[in-house]
Amino acid sequence: MTGTAEKVVVRPARRADAAAIARVYVETWRATYAGILPDRVLVEMSQDRQALIWSRAIATPGRAGFVVVAEDPDAGVIGFGSGGPAADGPPGWGEVYTLYVPSDHQSQGVGRALLFTLFGEFVTRGVPSALVWVLAANPFRFFYEAMGGQRIAEREERLWGKRVTQVAYGWEDLTRAVPPGGPSPCV
Repeated sequence: MTGTAEKVVVRPARRADAAAIARVYVETWRATYAGILPDRVLVEMSQDRQALIWSRAIATPGRAGFVVVAEDPDAGVIGFGSGGPAADGPPGWGEVYTLYVPSDHQSQGVGRALLFTLFGEFVTRGVPSALVWVLAANPFRFFYEAMGGQRIAEREERLWGKRVTQVAYGWEDLTRAVPPGGPSPCV
């Protein structure tokens, strides 16, 4: 990490963060999904297109969801996450749509802080439970197990002409998932 972990702040995303979020998104997709998703999908990813998508998502919060970023004062945005109503899960549950931290900022508590902030936002909105869908071949899926997620479902999906298995990790009681005192700092 360029700055010290104690300086990292997780906060709601602003439209001005869209380009940085897009950079993190494209970088982590290319690193994480190489060999899992078709190469053409990863090569054709566009930071400009992603910046537009994230700018719109940030500009229209509410029922569709919310976006948070982890910001280091020296390095800028070093991770982000988003969540909202579960699209494919138990009724009344929330869903972590995205949670991405580039490899040079992993294993420093950034992902944990983002996840717990998302959980805190769900609780604030009266959503007691949440899940996240992860590609089964994604080696980072074990992060969710380490954070207390229980494997609750599995599904097959066709993405870009390739059949993939996805696993859902769930937290039935988010008030028990977040440490007392709220999300921990990025340490």
